[in-house]
Amino acid sequence: MSNAFLDAATRRRTQYSLASELPIPQADVTALIKEAVRQSPSSFNSQSSRAVILFGAESRKFWDLVKDALRPLVPADGFGATEAKIDSFAAGAGTVLFYEDSAPIRALQEQFPLYADNFPVWSEHSTGIAQYAVWTALAEAGIGASLQHYNPLVDAAAAAEWDIPSSWTLRAQMPFGAHAGPIGEKTFIDDAIRFRVHG
Repeated sequence: MSNAFLDAATRRRTQYSLASELPIPQADVTALIKEAVRQSPSSFNSQSSRAVILFGAESRKFWDLVKDALRPLVPADGFGATEAKIDSFAAGAGTVLFYEDSAPIRALQEQFPLYADNFPVWSEHSTGIAQYAVWTALAEAGIGASLQHYNPLVDAAAAAEWDIPSSWTLRAQMPFGAHAGPIGEKTFIDDAIRFRVHG
């Protein structure tokens, strides 16, 4: 079976080994990320997903903030491994910070009180879709990436550094860059466990 979307999905894999080069111009990467988020669906077309795109020194600054947040929490004798892991993310060309804006969610809760409890859940669906869309689009462009979750440890520091609105909540971080090493093979559980087909 040949399908362009599934072919792209197959190329989307976790890449921890990143380099700072990019196979396409930085402006094109920015445009790609914006369009991937823009085209991602959201409940009631709330468009609650937000993205902060950091390149170069700004991206490295974010990962320095992560290390600063982790340092008091990780035993000193084990911090070297933690630092090496964070440095591998910082070695990339950039990082996308994925946020969800609670303002449109609150507006929808007020407008449709019957669904009020569901809108925050659907917001999480929206950010997941946006993250997957960006990740897949980057993979199609020959750019490696992984998805990280150092929120909420780094939320306040990042908000102060990049003047993030108070209604935005950090949901994930995606370091990206050139492939600096092989990607591990993805394994799958048996279809009989995962799927049921009737009719």
